[in-house]
Amino acid sequence: MTASETRRPPGTPGPDTPDPLSAPDTRDTRDTQGALDLDKLFAARLQAVRARPYLATALFALHTVESVDVPTMAVDRHWRCYVSPGFVDRTPVEELAGVWVHEVSHLLRDHHGRSERVARQRGLTGPGERLRMNIAADFEINDDVYGHGLARPEGAVRPADLQLPDGQLMEDYLRQFRLGPRTGGLVWLDCGSGADGRERGWDLGPDGAHGLSEQEKDGVRYRVAQGIKGRPGSASEGWERWAEKVVHPPQPWRELLGAALRSAVSGCGAGEDYSYGRPARRSASLPGVVLPSLLRRPPRVSVVIDTSGSVSDAELGSALLEVAAISRALGGRRDLVTVVPCDAAAPIAHPLCRAEGIPLLGGGGTDLRTGFATALRTRPRPDVVVVLTDGQTPWPTSRPACRTVVGLFPRSRGSWIENDPDYVPDSPPDWARVVEIG
Repeated sequence: MTASETRRPPGTPGPDTPDPLSAPDTRDTRDTQGALDLDKLFAARLQAVRARPYLATALFALHTVESVDVPTMAVDRHWRCYVSPGFVDRTPVEELAGVWVHEVSHLLRDHHGRSERVARQRGLTGPGERLRMNIAADFEINDDVYGHGLARPEGAVRPADLQLPDGQLMEDYLRQFRLGPRTGGLVWLDCGSGADGRERGWDLGPDGAHGLSEQEKDGVRYRVAQGIKGRPGSASEGWERWAEKVVHPPQPWRELLGAALRSAVSGCGAGEDYSYGRPARRSASLPGVVLPSLLRRPPRVSVVIDTSGSVSDAELGSALLEVAAISRALGGRRDLVTVVPCDAAAPIAHPLCRAEGIPLLGGGGTDLRTGFATALRTRPRPDVVVVLTDGQTPWPTSRPACRTVVGLFPRSRGSWIENDPDYVPDSPPDWARVVEIG
């Protein structure tokens, strides 16, 4: 649904309609006017570019398709924009500029893909649920897209129309309203498959002309995100959050940390030792000599937790959850895991009995070198050392005789302050496998 698609044409159901899905819609929304006024349409696009210059790449990537079957303007997932000639004729240029921005926002924010995922996860089917997704997607866009040089089209729906708060995502809005009398006037709204993922009769489909490939779509999104990040403060808060996720997409850090741990404990040498309990087969070639055999035993893991004052209680709680996950990854063998709390000192390595019972003492400065030393002195020696820290620490100068995985809690650049305001800690050493947590 475009923002300006809420300009209700004659015959649209009013706000007191009791059941929008059961009320038959006998309107003929096809326009009988002449050809599409491209000059007016493209003048509106230029005005949209002047108001939102960081969206220029996306606005010019849209290919326009004239269609009398479209009530107003709509987009498909292949970055085609279907335009009604009659709608362009009766809509001022200033409002058309807002429609351009609204339509391209659906595609940039991947509303079609997100709608498909939500429909699968929540079991949402039917045109009524797709209409609800379209309305929720409009709420996500319209709460902060207008103003500052971009006119709000008459009747553009906003969360406040249903007494909902601004600043939420489509998925959140979907949980907070249902179709009913309050949405009766919105039943005719249609943003196309680019907004809710449901194919329309006017769609040209994946094999139609002028569609963008997946690589081209990603390239457009990345260029727009770079424009927003390059001029901080020129975009709304919602666009800045979107750009941050595009430039620095959230990583599945739990999966990455688990993969790093599995790689470390299953690598060559981890959990391997010689034993005379079973002689090597090569002993048969050396009469009178008993050679030990190489046995594979369960790997041992030592977890060093940064308990300095710069680590929050929430991060310490997250560290304990990771300790429990490590124990589960080792088949529940708690005897294979030790925990070393460390700030500027690490006096003892605790055997893992229960993650909640580990005393995480500390609160002072940070020197994880003592934590490494304590972990490596434990007997039997660990095959893998896992370090959970914010990184504000000196690191050992030499590589330990075992694999090392470092989980880094997130920190902004301005947080590297301890006693020296110019202090910037060293990055984790190259011999450690690093995973950013959170």
